[in-house]
Amino acid sequence: MPDPRDPHERAKRLARLIVSDIIIYNQDKIVEGIKQDTLFDLLKEDIEVGRAYYEKNIDAAVAEQSDYFNHALVDILIKGRGNTPSKIW
Repeated sequence: MPDPRDPHERAKRLARLIVSDIIIYNQDKIVEGIKQDTLFDLLKEDIEVGRAYYEKNIDAAVAEQSDYFNHALVDILIKGRGNTPSKIW
């Protein structure tokens, strides 16, 4: 089991939490964005706010060594929507 005090584990959890919140509050935008291939345009502001919060609240060394926020965007936001009709898949 990962150590919850490990700064990398904390950063991963925070990234997943932020992306999960973005998903909860933007269900309709996500479906529309995937269908129209405009997902990141529609969620730009939410993603920027989430990323700023993430970067402010993780260890600077972890931020330099990793890209957990973008990984969470792909793993949670994109991969979880493979059943939504889209031009891109």
